[in-house]
Amino acid sequence: MNNRPRIGLGIIIVRDDGKILVAKRKGSHAQYYSIPGGHLELGETFEAGAVREVEEEHGIRIHDPQVIAITNSLETYHNEGLHYISVILLTSSFSGTPEIKEPNKCEGIMWVDPRHLPEPHFDASKLGIECWLKGVMYLGARS
Repeated sequence: MNNRPRIGLGIIIVRDDGKILVAKRKGSHAQYYSIPGGHLELGETFEAGAVREVEEEHGIRIHDPQVIAITNSLETYHNEGLHYISVILLTSSFSGTPEIKEPNKCEGIMWVDPRHLPEPHFDASKLGIECWLKGVMYLGARS
């Protein structure tokens, strides 16, 4: 078990109709729905990491992602022993059609209303979306 939090990235991709892209995960955080995301690599900017992760996972190119929130995933820590601090980015600019590029990590993708998320939902994703909808950077301690 890692004795320090890890840095994650979560990317909210908004379509013209207001729906956001979510995936049904398998493997890591299995059986949870989540916005696209992953780990920040050494020496990488948040924006470059977001572009990389979305392209690796779903084959689309996002443009001009902006940092909008920070989450502290204590639910995941309590349930799985993994503590993540996640940087949440937002974009409505992308090219291509999302697909499953990593079938070992994802079993489905869909566009959903951000106010009616599928469950169970990964806590960093849910918190990031909640921050975005409320227009806040951070929601405070939740354990």
